[in-house]
Amino acid sequence: MSTEPLPSHHRALVLESEAEGFRIQQIPTPQPTPGSAIIRILHSTVASYLREIYNGERGYSVPKPLVGGFSAVGRVAALGPDATALEVGQLVYVDCVVRGRDDQDAIFLSAVNEGGTEGSKKLMRDVWRDGNFAEYAKAPLENCIPLDESRLCRSLGYTVEQLSYTSYMLVAFGGLRDIRLEPGETVVISPATGGFGGAGVLVAGAMGARVIAMGRNETELSRLEEHVKSSTSHASIETVKISENEDTNIAALKRFGTIDAILDLSPINAEGSTHLSAALTVLRRNGRCSLMGLLPPSISPWQMVWKNITLKGKFMYERDDMLQFVKMLERGLFPAGAHLVDTKVFGMSEWKEAFDVAAEYTGGGRTVTISPSAH
Repeated sequence: MSTEPLPSHHRALVLESEAEGFRIQQIPTPQPTPGSAIIRILHSTVASYLREIYNGERGYSVPKPLVGGFSAVGRVAALGPDATALEVGQLVYVDCVVRGRDDQDAIFLSAVNEGGTEGSKKLMRDVWRDGNFAEYAKAPLENCIPLDESRLCRSLGYTVEQLSYTSYMLVAFGGLRDIRLEPGETVVISPATGGFGGAGVLVAGAMGARVIAMGRNETELSRLEEHVKSSTSHASIETVKISENEDTNIAALKRFGTIDAILDLSPINAEGSTHLSAALTVLRRNGRCSLMGLLPPSISPWQMVWKNITLKGKFMYERDDMLQFVKMLERGLFPAGAHLVDTKVFGMSEWKEAFDVAAEYTGGGRTVTISPSAH
């Protein structure tokens, strides 16, 4: 495919202060350098919590001015001289998790969170500051994951905006793969009524597991169960409403027999909830638990030792996880097309509405994107 010259400038959503919010500005188009690719953005995910980040409510420290964004799907527009596999015009998933090449502890989410080390803050501030709410974005080569457009979009019927749901599903996949979830096992996912937990239910099902979805919102649990069962004929899903009483939670989980694994994505405001301690109580001998949230696990050292329980913290996922996930997607292990996810698309000028909708339109099979070409 022929290479078209990059425009000198392009449109982007730029944040200069939390008080003023984003503004569409014409900014210089980034140029390819060694180790990088320039991507023409088609759809960028609006994660449910971005509004709270960019209005300052969460207190995240990010450098400004900043082009906002999250992970995205786009086409390669230009490549650095050391690119050997990617091709101009290729459809790619653009991941927002950036890692230092000489320091794996220097990890952060581009345009979202600068991480916790001096190295990650330096990379965020000086190199990979800007996100994907723009017509063009610069990304590390290793963050650009090729997508088989013919297979995904023509054979399986996915649209590009539906493929952006990868950004939600990958988080749960990283945790489940880290604890080596096996086909036929039973896994508790908690809470399952949010964006990442709901996506985790779909991922665990695609991995061949029986899922017990825990949550407080009975309406959303019912919707999630219906979505999973209507989109996947072989799906195995049970639901449990989280109770304030730990014994009630334990009894509810015991009804389903052996529990092999747990994926917990509890937010910080879940402190005091007993759902995780209940799940750990019923976890089988040699069971595994992936901790991807912020709720401290409540289990005695003796119980862990006696039952050989494995607790593993996991931040996001690895590049190998992304490659494996895309293989699963391309092989048709997930519901095809609209059966996987319903996507609401907004233009760049509608960013406020997009943020508001994303904060409420959560749960398995739901996502919101901003597209530079929309409206």
